This record gives sequence, C-alpha cells and structure tokens, in this order.
Amino acid sequence: MIRFSSSLKFAALSGALLLAACTHKQEAASTAPPPAPPPPPAAAPVQTGILPGSAQDFKVNVGDTVHFALNQYNIEDSDRGTLSKQAAWLARYPSVRLTIEGHCDERGTREYNLALGARRANAVKEFLVAQGVPADRLETVSYGKERPICTESGEDCWSQNRRGVSVITGGAAS
Repeated sequence: MIRFSSSLKFAALSGALLLAACTHKQEAASTAPPPAPPPPPAAAPVQTGILPGSAQDFKVNVGDTVHFALNQYNIEDSDRGTLSKQAAWLARYPSVRLTIEGHCDERGTREYNLALGARRANAVKEFLVAQGVPADRLETVSYGKERPICTESGEDCWSQNRRGVSVITGGAAS
C-alpha cells in the first residue's frame, strides 16, 4: 500500500477540485443564453395624413353623423358621445362653422319629411349649444328625403337615411 503525506493528499485534492470547477464553469458558460440584442430604435409616430382642425379630421376622428329612429327627432343615447366629441372639437377650433343637415327616409310626404328633417337638425344644434357651442356658429338645413345615402327599400337602408350630418362650412384648416 502506498502512503501519501498529508500535504500531497491536500495538493491532489485541491488539484482535483480546481479541475472540476474549471470544467463546471466551461459547461455553464456554454449553456448560458446569449446576451440580449439591443432594443430596436423607437418607431416614428404614424402619420395619418390628416391635418388637425380640418374637415377630414372632424369626419374621421370625431364623427359627423348621428341617426334617428322612425318618425323621431330626439337624440339617442348612443349618439350623445359623438355629439359631445363634436362639441369638444369645436371648442378646440373656435373659428369653425357648421351646417347641420337633417335627413329622412323615403317614406312619408315631401312636406312631412322636410319638417321632420328640420326638427332633427335643430335637435343636433340644441345639443351642441347645450354643450357650450355658440349658436351663431351653427346653421341648420333640412333635405327631407331628397338626399338619401342608400336607395334600396327596406329598414336597413331607411335607417341609414334617418340622420343628422354636421358639415363644416368655414374656418377649418385646409
């Protein structure tokens, strides 16, 4: 049997541990995930091509149309949000003027629909005035059933024609 001195045992044990540690570090280094790539450059803001304060801005980003039930001219809850956004937009652009068009479906006489269209346009105007828009910036006109956007006979089409449309007539950015 071979006897090793305690210092030789210690040296052998230390060498074995050092060799094991080196091997373990190499394995750990080879399985570590690669460093994260640098973040991509910040994306430029998307340009919509719509000029703030323009008629297109009003139509696309605010909404220019509300709808009415058959033979009705009261503002529906579902349209109050659109009209509130119109009022806020008009407050932001105080030189803009609107004409509010009242429209009806094809049913009823010409005279009846002209009167109903006028009540619809005035209901929109009154809502906007109540929201703080000066009345002298708003005009109304009734087209009755003379300017349909849908010409088929049926409720789906008629409901599209029963509307109030806010049209910018002056003061908007071009």
